[in-house]
Amino acid sequence: MPTLPSSEGTPEPHRSRDIAESFGTDAERYDRARPRYPEALIARIAATAPGPDLLDVGCGTGIAARQFQAAGCKVLGVDPDARMAELARRLGTDTEVATFEDWEPGERRFDVVAAATAWHWVDLAAGAAKAARVLRPGGLLVPFWNVAETPPDLAEAVAEAAERVMPDSPFDFRAILTRSMIDGYQVFLGRAADAIRAADGAFGEPEQWRYDWEFTYTRDAWLDVLPTQGAFTRLRPDRLAEILDAVGAAIDARGGTVTMPYATLALVTCSR
Repeated sequence: MPTLPSSEGTPEPHRSRDIAESFGTDAERYDRARPRYPEALIARIAATAPGPDLLDVGCGTGIAARQFQAAGCKVLGVDPDARMAELARRLGTDTEVATFEDWEPGERRFDVVAAATAWHWVDLAAGAAKAARVLRPGGLLVPFWNVAETPPDLAEAVAEAAERVMPDSPFDFRAILTRSMIDGYQVFLGRAADAIRAADGAFGEPEQWRYDWEFTYTRDAWLDVLPTQGAFTRLRPDRLAEILDAVGAAIDARGGTVTMPYATLALVTCSR
């Protein structure tokens, strides 16, 4: 189950700091299991940018940062979780610990401000203003997300197990998992675009880029991903094990694999 910006229990997910700063609970698993981003998107951002200096907001363990580095970018990461930042540094990305809103850039300026499946943890108005401050003229602001459409049988297994094991959860698992994830993200991208438009004329009109792809997970690989999702990062090990057992049984029933359709959605604008 992807972390859906409009389903974090609040229309302003950046206020849910307990969730936003929980992903470092198992940073190694997060880096191992989370999907990478389409190389075509990474290459397009690098080619469109006016220069190589890229700030990766909410960089986590540096998954996208390493992809950008391989595309020739010089990357600085910012993440509020010291555990994630430490692993990002160990894996080769210079990373500072702070929320983007509180981070102090000094005189540093960048050609790209990117955020890979992280911009929903940033206050949209403050984030647009900070991006305008740190971007050079003509620089790119590019938040983007990997969005999976969970197959119905697997969505039902996750929802049933989560409702049983987590009856007091703020997440409405059935509502989240039985509607289109892409539609939910489109609502959030609309809000993010409105915040960019409201940033005192600092940016041009935002546009969307979309890349569709799919990935086939083995049972073990998908059960490695699930604990890295925001709904489950703070769950007690015994309760998490119950959910993983139920979802694993559902994957076994469909032959031991699950093919997950993804759309990577990007919001792109240039600074003035």
